[in-house]
Amino acid sequence: QEHYGGLNGLTISWIGDGNNVLHSIMTSAAKLGMHLRIATPKGFEPNLRITKITEQSFEEYGTKLLLTTDPLEAADSANVLVTDTWISMGQEEEKKERLKAFQGYQITMQTTKSAASNWTFLHCLPRKPEEVDDEVFYSPQSLVFQEAENRKWTL
Repeated sequence: QEHYGGLNGLTISWIGDGNNVLHSIMTSAAKLGMHLRIATPKGFEPNLRITKITEQSFEEYGTKLLLTTDPLEAADSANVLVTDTWISMGQEEEKKERLKAFQGYQITMQTTKSAASNWTFLHCLPRKPEEVDDEVFYSPQSLVFQEAENRKWTL
């Protein structure tokens, strides 16, 4: 909101694990007037109960929701590209399996080519290079440090 001046009509693209951060975005995006495009590997989709609630919310608010396994499809026309850790606390034993499943999900400048011309990047940190490459993470379009600073004031 700080960057774009408002959220209504923006498209947010989540590329990664169907985790708690995604669930928060899913349950709030439509209420904020945002479209949501989600790409997760098979077997790593968001919680089905949250997905059903989200589908109802998007229908109610007239916004668009896409669930896919294709990161480039999810990035298409997105204003905001978002990812998070692929290996959360307690999943360390699954690291090898998860890294294999998430091959092709790293956000790179190639990913951004299908995004909107005014794209930005968010990540709630800490970031691993397999999730997003340095070129995107440290680009002028990356808002990760402003995002972290803004979280500081929510306590």
